[in-house]
Amino acid sequence: MAPHPVQAGLTRPARPRDGRAPRADRCHTEPVDLKRLETTMAELGQPSYRTGQVWEWLARGAGSFDEMTNLPAGLRADLAERLPISTLAVDASARSVDGTEKALFLTAEGRPVEAVLMRYRDGRRSLCLSSQSGCPLTCTFCATGTMKFGRNLTESEILDQALHFRRIEPVNHAVFMGMGEPMMNLDNVLAVCERLPEIGIANSHTTISTVGWLPGIQRITHEGPAVRLALSLHAPNEELRSKIMPVNDRYSMREVVDAAREWRRIRRRKVFIEYLMLDGVNDTPELAHELADLLLPKNDFKVNLIPYNPTGTVYRGSPRESIDRFRSILMSRGIHATVRLTRGRDIDAACGQLAAKAAAA
Repeated sequence: MAPHPVQAGLTRPARPRDGRAPRADRCHTEPVDLKRLETTMAELGQPSYRTGQVWEWLARGAGSFDEMTNLPAGLRADLAERLPISTLAVDASARSVDGTEKALFLTAEGRPVEAVLMRYRDGRRSLCLSSQSGCPLTCTFCATGTMKFGRNLTESEILDQALHFRRIEPVNHAVFMGMGEPMMNLDNVLAVCERLPEIGIANSHTTISTVGWLPGIQRITHEGPAVRLALSLHAPNEELRSKIMPVNDRYSMREVVDAAREWRRIRRRKVFIEYLMLDGVNDTPELAHELADLLLPKNDFKVNLIPYNPTGTVYRGSPRESIDRFRSILMSRGIHATVRLTRGRDIDAACGQLAAKAAAA
């Protein structure tokens, strides 16, 4: 089992004497990934099924090659010498009073990546995974959008976020709503979705969230595992949405809502509409009615109203009475709407907050 972070506040692994953060490439010139593991097995003259055995152990939460007792002792030693157990190094971690746990990782070349584990009383253990280091889409409310975009994450770098928390405890839900736009790295995101059931996360409990990257929505309508789709809308008209989310100038709200309806028709699952509640910006009764007009007449959607977790931007979160009024209007119009629980506010759990602070340090 991985060591557990302290109850609250940021903790970091011990740093080397040069003061630099631990890096995945300090001790190994090339970090492990599943393809590299396969190559290493071949170089060691091992049968191909050994790679599958290693993956089975990782998926069950193994934290070292030494735990993989159905591998010969010599092979375990060789693997430990040649490969780290993860493509990512933990740079910092924090745990909220509500049980939410966040990790800031570094890739082999030192790029920041975040992931979050959210614990719920009903037994859900939900992961929020990142698909990119930074994000090129610059949504104005998002801490990740303030960072310089790094790159797409590899399949193994995304998967290793989930495996990090799997080493702490079993997990059963995942959402690609961390750093980055998943639809811009869709090959690797879908490859991870194919493997998540082996970790304990069914496709029906996996959600890909998008700000409206139209080619990606169109693609997953017809290919990939039967995961869920969430559309980060945050405004019910083109003008306001473009002010909040510049991506709307490239793919309009109407286009992406129509694409989401088509996904619903083909995949036969409701689309989650994510709507961040920003005080005085998008939370008025008039805008609630506009949102209902947009989503009706056929109710293909479920709306999640999200209290804003402050990220150092110009926005403030809507007061609870505004959120409740907004929800009441939607419900009266026949739109199913819920208010999401706010998790991890005391540990900067909103996406990009720790990474943005680390990048600015």
